[in-house]
Amino acid sequence: MPNQSQATLPFDNFIAPRCKAPLEILYRDDDILLINKPSGLLSLSGKNPLNRDSVHYRLVHGQAGVSPMFPEAKLPHRLDFGTSGIMVVALTAMSAQHLNAQFQTHSVQKRYLAMLEGWVAQDRGEISAAIAKSKTDFPLVKICPSVGKSSLSEYVVIERLVSSQQLRKSLVQFTPRTGRTHQLRIHSHSIGHPILGCDLYKSKTSEQRANRLLLHASDLSFTHPRHGEAVHGYCPCPF
Repeated sequence: MPNQSQATLPFDNFIAPRCKAPLEILYRDDDILLINKPSGLLSLSGKNPLNRDSVHYRLVHGQAGVSPMFPEAKLPHRLDFGTSGIMVVALTAMSAQHLNAQFQTHSVQKRYLAMLEGWVAQDRGEISAAIAKSKTDFPLVKICPSVGKSSLSEYVVIERLVSSQQLRKSLVQFTPRTGRTHQLRIHSHSIGHPILGCDLYKSKTSEQRANRLLLHASDLSFTHPRHGEAVHGYCPCPF
């Protein structure tokens, strides 16, 4: 019988399917890596041994014994399991401390590309819906003006498209000004245009219209932890 504190802890029984896509190194020096995380790969290994494969595990142990190993690798930030794109990795304790501070003070600039269901009416705009964690539906979050934390996402419509099935969709560039859990996914859903392929915040048809979450981290700008110069990393979008 679990005690009361154990009983109230959220339980995640998710088992990640095997990710066959490789982890790509975009840039490397003595202090940092810039990598391209494939969709369908965890950032950190889960507690369940079946969820051992992750960005961190592959960096520390190598990919199938072929890629270089980085035993000191630390992740100052993460991407969701379904999100692809650019991440910065710290290779020393100094760089990890410096990068952690940049993310905590929101001085790192991030941009994402997403394919949304339907045509977004405005060419650009802001979504400022407050986000709160759900106490009953882990790992979901919810829009809650009364107790949610302030959240801001800026967007620009890159292109409005029509699929071969005559279904409308919008390619959108997001610039999140805050870093809440699932922010871009729930913000997109809140304006009536969920991200295609999203399994958590969706319409009746949006999840089935893609074989993955169509959210990609394309740009990352920060200060190099050793020499203090501006770094801008870019990772091409696969969709």
